Amino acid sequence: MGLGRNAGAAVLILSSLAGGDKHGYALVKDVEEFAGVHLPPGTLYQVLARLESRGLIIALKADNRRRPYRMTAQGATVLAEYFTAQRRILKTGQARLKRSWTLA
Repeated sequence: MGLGRNAGAAVLILSSLAGGDKHGYALVKDVEEFAGVHLPPGTLYQVLARLESRGLIIALKADNRRRPYRMTAQGATVLAEYFTAQRRILKTGQARLKRSWTLA
């Protein structure tokens, strides 16, 4: 099933939720803190809806006006698989750069 379009934002959101349940504003602030990336509300809620429809997260009961989200076991599996694939890409890219380029 994978992460679909805008996988980068999905990975940021799932990585944030790996640390515990969060509502939208808390997700935005956490992602800014650990990744230095601002997720605009349109992107955030579009990706949240897609992740929820794929069973990677669930929306919890709203606390006042804020609805927290939780990563599912399937979401954790997909995130772990994504990181495994990215490690292979990183290792290959670094080795090729080292062989082909002199970088300071």
